[in-house]
Amino acid sequence: MPLSDFAVSKAKPRKKAYKLSDGGGLFLLVNTSGSKLWRLKYRFRGKEKLLAYGRYPQITIAEARKKREESKKLLGEGKDPSAQKKLDSIAEIVTSEITFGLIAEEYLANLQDKEVAEATLKKNKWLLTDIALPLSDRPISEISSAEVLDLLKKVEKSSRRETARKLRGTISSVFRLAIMTLRAENDPTIALRGALLPPKRKGRAAIIDEKEFGALLCAIDTYSGWPTVTAAMKFQILTCVRPGEVRHAVRSEFDLEKASWRIPAERMKMRRPHDVPLSRQALTVLENIWPFSDNGELVFPSVRSKRQQLSENAFNAALRRMGYTKDEVTSHGFRVTASTILNSRGFDPDVIEAVLAHQDRNAIRRAYNRASYWKQRIELMQQWADLLDEFRELKIR
Repeated sequence: MPLSDFAVSKAKPRKKAYKLSDGGGLFLLVNTSGSKLWRLKYRFRGKEKLLAYGRYPQITIAEARKKREESKKLLGEGKDPSAQKKLDSIAEIVTSEITFGLIAEEYLANLQDKEVAEATLKKNKWLLTDIALPLSDRPISEISSAEVLDLLKKVEKSSRRETARKLRGTISSVFRLAIMTLRAENDPTIALRGALLPPKRKGRAAIIDEKEFGALLCAIDTYSGWPTVTAAMKFQILTCVRPGEVRHAVRSEFDLEKASWRIPAERMKMRRPHDVPLSRQALTVLENIWPFSDNGELVFPSVRSKRQQLSENAFNAALRRMGYTKDEVTSHGFRVTASTILNSRGFDPDVIEAVLAHQDRNAIRRAYNRASYWKQRIELMQQWADLLDEFRELKIR
């Protein structure tokens, strides 16, 4: 006769342990200490075995009976419930050891093996090891969409909407790696698409008035800081490239006879090589600064070492020392200045875009621009350099 909850709860310890049967091999073992333990007696391949289900009342009668039915189902499939319990226990331990942090480390190692740009690797490492730290020790298979959303919203509320957006994408990449390697079944970030507020887009601070830009050029010319900083800023303005592309420039990338500079794909935002025509003024900057990198590779080395590039903040720090605030101008804003002034003066927009190495959405036009605009870019870069000299004169007058 099946047990009742009343009979189980009222069962008292005796001088010897005894059993209360519930049928189907399930029974409650009442120990002399008063503990009540659920057990299942069954036979597997002709041998009698015993399986423990847990302690009453933590495991109720209903739960014990459910476990009994699950065990009988396994027996029907030719599986030993005791062996399956051990396997499940091992799987649970292994799962608990496969944490988000572990997969994140593998993801970062993969990025390094793919030789992504140093800045990209650094950014991903910061997102995964600093911002996503609360997920690090969590079993990756147990992380829910709600848990990820809570983290993203905290970042978003700290006025870092763009960081929250990038963090969602990076976390998703980690989960995709876990899914591909059979260590997770789903990506909880998929359900969060559209859950974050759009980033507040703020343009790069830039000077677009020609006379005011002339004043800035004169300030750079007379700046008394480390020579390679001054030279690098002049060179960036003359070539219309990004600050990082200048800071990491090495001698082997330059063909001074042909007046050209090839920036390798790994340093370019769009991950394709970019050839830069060098004006007479740009070549003069290189000629003057070249001796500073003798016995080294970097064209614009740091004050500390010829083998160390200028810091990421070197240009902006110099601008602040000249008296310009971050709301007035940044080194990234030099490209905005060039684009605005050249477009306002009626130069060919396609050539300007090619100079700035912007990605044309049309693949055919993109290939055509790279192949056809070299001569026009040479002319434009020289005209731009000459205009910069004119802007200096505007300030002096």
